[in-house]
Amino acid sequence: MIKALKGHGDHGFSPEESTMALRLVQSVRHTALAAATVALLAGIPLSSGPAFARAAPESFADLAESVIGAVVNISAATTVAEQRNVPLPQLPPGSPFQEFFDEFFNRGPGQQGQGQGEGNRPQRRSSSLGSGFVIDESGIVITNNHVIGEANDVTVIFSDGRKLKAEVVGKDPKIDLAVLRVKSDKPLKAVKFGDSEKSRIGDWVMAIGNPFGLGGTVTAGIISARNRDIPAEQSSYAQYIQTDASINKGNSGGPLFNMNGEVIGINTAILSPTGGSVGIGFAVPASMARPVIDQLLQFGETRRGWLGVRIQNVDEGIAESLGLGRPRGALVAGIDEKGPAKPAGIEAGDVILKFDGTDVKDSRDLPRIVGQAPVGKDVEVIIMRKGKEITRTVKLGRLEDGEKLAKASTGPAAEPEKPAIKKALGMEMSSITDDLRKRFNIKENVKGVVVTRVEPNTQAADKRIAMGDVILEVQQEPVSNPDAMTKRVDALKKEGRKSALLLVMSAQSEHPRFVSLSLE
Repeated sequence: MIKALKGHGDHGFSPEESTMALRLVQSVRHTALAAATVALLAGIPLSSGPAFARAAPESFADLAESVIGAVVNISAATTVAEQRNVPLPQLPPGSPFQEFFDEFFNRGPGQQGQGQGEGNRPQRRSSSLGSGFVIDESGIVITNNHVIGEANDVTVIFSDGRKLKAEVVGKDPKIDLAVLRVKSDKPLKAVKFGDSEKSRIGDWVMAIGNPFGLGGTVTAGIISARNRDIPAEQSSYAQYIQTDASINKGNSGGPLFNMNGEVIGINTAILSPTGGSVGIGFAVPASMARPVIDQLLQFGETRRGWLGVRIQNVDEGIAESLGLGRPRGALVAGIDEKGPAKPAGIEAGDVILKFDGTDVKDSRDLPRIVGQAPVGKDVEVIIMRKGKEITRTVKLGRLEDGEKLAKASTGPAAEPEKPAIKKALGMEMSSITDDLRKRFNIKENVKGVVVTRVEPNTQAADKRIAMGDVILEVQQEPVSNPDAMTKRVDALKKEGRKSALLLVMSAQSEHPRFVSLSLE
């Protein structure tokens, strides 16, 4: 740094100015600030070069002190009656051993009547520890859904040692949130949510929680990534903030703070082969948590938008088959007969490209975008159908209502056909007969062409098409027998198509999937 400063002597520094600049460099601890000082002395505008990085904080002590009182420990206990695995001996009426066996089997040895459940059955108590934080001084506490689970006894433990019983206001397993309420005789220390959308990769963050039951523990790090999908995570309704601030078991439900003391995330998961922190933790962003918390407080449950489609991702082969140019959007693999998409005219095989003005980059985007939309809203949906973009307007239903609806009723059974074996695309196929329907457990309402053999080392085998699978459509046209299947494939080859898009139903699956096979 001193060498760079000396190089600025050509800009007309006097000896006194050079001496003053050197003293400034020695007194300033952070490189970025020193560079800014030298530039100002030399008359060089800061805007002429890259922005100077914000210096690392000397200490997190002031920040931690200002918010730690709002961070709590959560103790959740579940008490269930033990199931008796040993049968009760059958004794004759009036047996002198009756009282002995009643005492032993109903209470258990050494229990002395403690822990008795309904019907004098012994009880088992399991508990978990987690973290949470107060967002309203009246007693509203936020934590993870998995921290409380189905607990029937939840206690919130404050930093001053107070313990208050909590009422569960509402839970949302989809993004793993729970809202609790406690009653306090005095206002509680509360923290506010910040705008997580303004956070950037590299920003400093601080986590406070209850790792391994140790109590209020402060860790710090940076935001490592944003909009992160967690591998194998069941939820498709959240994209997470990734941080290297140490998060361990027990941190779940605790807050992730920005440097202004605002909560920008709720710590919910770690990625670790050992179960301990390896510097990869995930937090639900405040921008996704706040609407859910508002709904839980207002209704005691969530109210997400519902489109009523089953979707899958678009790969290279499917994109080519549908004329998309590149993989994008969400491919509609099926329509819920009682869902909003059906009356709006959305069909299986459509690719949803845009929903309510928001681009759908891949299938993971759609559930989150739809779920955040208001129930009952009329939404424009742009789809690609047979190479053309069209717009449909859908009046959104409520996801929670859709999940309660019964699955579509089955239609009439297909008429039996005389078996006719054909070969195409590395498969042998037959019409569906009663014998094949029973043999492969094909449902009565399924119509199409059943695969009776898949040749090894073919694309069909690579795409996991198996014996017993039923091909329902070829390039979005139904096929009812092997002749129709082979004719459709031949027609696609004459059109110069490079691949064929098949709609395939497996006996092991409730829903069909699209598979693209090369025609070359």
